[in-house]
Amino acid sequence: MPEISVVLPSILQPLAGGQSVLTAPADGPVTVAKLLDSVTADFAVLARRLRDETGALRRFVNVYVDGDEVRRLQGLDTEVAPGQEVLVIQSVAGG
Repeated sequence: MPEISVVLPSILQPLAGGQSVLTAPADGPVTVAKLLDSVTADFAVLARRLRDETGALRRFVNVYVDGDEVRRLQGLDTEVAPGQEVLVIQSVAGG
């Protein structure tokens, strides 16, 4: 079955068992929301780091599909097809 890969930055990898890439099986397009549900199913802390209680992406988390930031597309309803790359970036705030 085809898969969709989600690439994690090094700051989030410890929350995913040390993995840099999480994959989800997909026989066709899925939304970013469903994809995140799938890849974080075994990693509750990672899920909470990416999305808030309402399921929205946290302010400092950006998700890119083939280089396009999902907030500029259809947000969590953006569709991702097998073979496309999804990249999660966590902004680091500081001063």
